Amino acid sequence: MKAFIEKVEQREHLTNQEMTIAAHKMLDEQTPEQEIMSFLVALAKKGETAQELAALAKTMKEHANEVQGVQLLAYLDNCGTGGDGLKSFNISTTAAFVLAACDVPVAKHGNRKVSSASGSTDLLEELGIPATMDLSKVSPLLKQEKLAFIFAPAAHPKLKRIGQIRQQLGTPTIFNLVGPLVNPVDLTYQLTGINRPDFVIPYAEVLKKLGRKRALVVSGEQGMDESSLCGETTCALLDDGEIISFTITAQELGLPEYPLEAIKGGTPVENARILEQLLLGKKDAYYDAVLLNAGLGLYAAGKVQTIQEGIHRANQAIEQGKAYEKLQAVRQYYQRLEMTK
Repeated sequence: MKAFIEKVEQREHLTNQEMTIAAHKMLDEQTPEQEIMSFLVALAKKGETAQELAALAKTMKEHANEVQGVQLLAYLDNCGTGGDGLKSFNISTTAAFVLAACDVPVAKHGNRKVSSASGSTDLLEELGIPATMDLSKVSPLLKQEKLAFIFAPAAHPKLKRIGQIRQQLGTPTIFNLVGPLVNPVDLTYQLTGINRPDFVIPYAEVLKKLGRKRALVVSGEQGMDESSLCGETTCALLDDGEIISFTITAQELGLPEYPLEAIKGGTPVENARILEQLLLGKKDAYYDAVLLNAGLGLYAAGKVQTIQEGIHRANQAIEQGKAYEKLQAVRQYYQRLEMTK
């Protein structure tokens, strides 16, 4: 590990093989914490490359618990990296119900709150959906409803020690970027928000290295890890190996512009109420934020030719009650499990 630390401290990038070895060492309980901390700090100062991030993601997937018996569907994940500090409402979690209602199979990776007042797992539990449940319950739900939420710590038990190290550091590291890349379900499509507009294209390159057929990386106003209704959103589309960069605004897509404060979230109880009212058709800034991000998800999955068409289909899914029905169906799945205990 010391050789890798020295190389990175010299501002030299690691090869795929070097980063793979370093990643295995970071996940090894025998590696001293101080070495891991020094390596993460040096890597952050140098600036992570797409190759280094891809190597870490592949290694983490090797160490992850598997989701057994997953039906062979073309799954999408729409989770973001988090960490933007903007405390927005749980947009991607809400959009997941809309996407599944539009016949996009969604395997959504998530965790508890870090920089927000309510992480996806906190919100889901308030809705009666225990996302912390063991992975054996994921496959039947994916087959039945084409939607399941995967609790990251259940999939990646070796990250517990890394989490403690990151808490001690208190600064962003490469692990702030890796969450959306290590879903234990093999993904075909991906919509990912990151909080670094400058890293949108390299992140799309990582998704290419990981074998995604089509993916969309977005970074909104003030580094929001979602597409934003305020200002410009920086985007990179991966489509069959080609990466195309562009920007979008809400107005050019036919949506109103709102300040970031309009989509602020609250506690899990407050966010659960917003989500339910939204899926029942209440139209406001939260509604339009979900429309935009669900529309982008449909576009990322190749279900529509344009983002505008995706927004229209997402709106139909909510107005026709299909998105709320999907929420109810997932809830009932877990209620039945509780009754059979």
